[in-house]
Amino acid sequence: MIPVTLSRYFFKRYVITAIWFFIGVCGIIFLADFSETSRRMSGFVGYTVPGGLLMSTLRLPLIFQQTIPTLTLFIGMTTLIALNRRSELVVARAAGLSVWQFVMPFVVGAFLIGVFAMAVINPISAWGQSKASLMETDWRKASNAAKASNFLPWIRQISNDNDTVIGAKGYEDGGTQLFDVVLFHFDKDGRIVMRQDAATATLEDGYWNLNNVLETRTGSPPTRKPTAQVRTNLKREFLQESNTKPESVAFFDILRKIEVARSFGISTKALETQFHSLLSLPLLLVAMTLIAATVSLRFSRMAQSRSVILGGIVCGFVLYVVTVLVRAFGSSGVVPPFVAVWVPVVVAMALGATILLHQEDG
Repeated sequence: MIPVTLSRYFFKRYVITAIWFFIGVCGIIFLADFSETSRRMSGFVGYTVPGGLLMSTLRLPLIFQQTIPTLTLFIGMTTLIALNRRSELVVARAAGLSVWQFVMPFVVGAFLIGVFAMAVINPISAWGQSKASLMETDWRKASNAAKASNFLPWIRQISNDNDTVIGAKGYEDGGTQLFDVVLFHFDKDGRIVMRQDAATATLEDGYWNLNNVLETRTGSPPTRKPTAQVRTNLKREFLQESNTKPESVAFFDILRKIEVARSFGISTKALETQFHSLLSLPLLLVAMTLIAATVSLRFSRMAQSRSVILGGIVCGFVLYVVTVLVRAFGSSGVVPPFVAVWVPVVVAMALGATILLHQEDG
């Protein structure tokens, strides 16, 4: 068993390296996001530099959370390469320690980072994203610009004999307040009988209240109305749940959101994928650390740095692409969320362990 003192030393080196990486990456993310926020929103009436700084601060945890897996790979590589250059790993091997013994402190460190990201960073990022969205909406309102930057997915409602499809360029309050709205009304044979274009639409008790409406009927010239009402059986809770973005839900609230969405008959694939992605994050970081060990343990000369860095970049890129693809498959329902999320994690861990076994035992 690895001595406690040596284990603490390796763990301390790993934590210090991780802290410096996190500080540096957070600084880069903050500056890049603030620059982009200023470019997009500096023309809005309500925008101020302190407000832009606050928005970038609120958005920082969400963006940082997305970089953690790749960061963990480079943290592991950097720590192991530094120890190898100073011959500390050589001394550890000469003392009779196996690769599994001195890699274990790094594995524990990666696992703890994953738990911290899942239990602390994710709830903060969900809260910050919701607050940043509200700030952006307020600025757009003050400037009489588009009321929101997110499009409403097409909604189909059937109320008695009225079959209507609703779309909007933007929405607030979970979809109960719509902007730049279009409604298509169909008859029993599925033919369009009327189109309504409205500036806004608000969901009331049993009907949509439309403002500044342009109605176009088949065979008739368009007519303008100040207001109009369209019957609906949609509930506010249904719209709010159906338009919930997975990244805006904290980890500890996802299971409750899934139960509520299922009670309304809403697909929960995206929420389930998000839940399993966060739950598997600690093990994904362990897999990243094992892969980092496979490309770093044999590093001993400066001339090898290019191949080591290239190997780490390729591994990080491949794993990132695979993670994004499988999450998309899981969210769309093509692949069960559990399978889509956990299979790449298990494969990555098995691959890293296999290569380390080959390097250790030949």
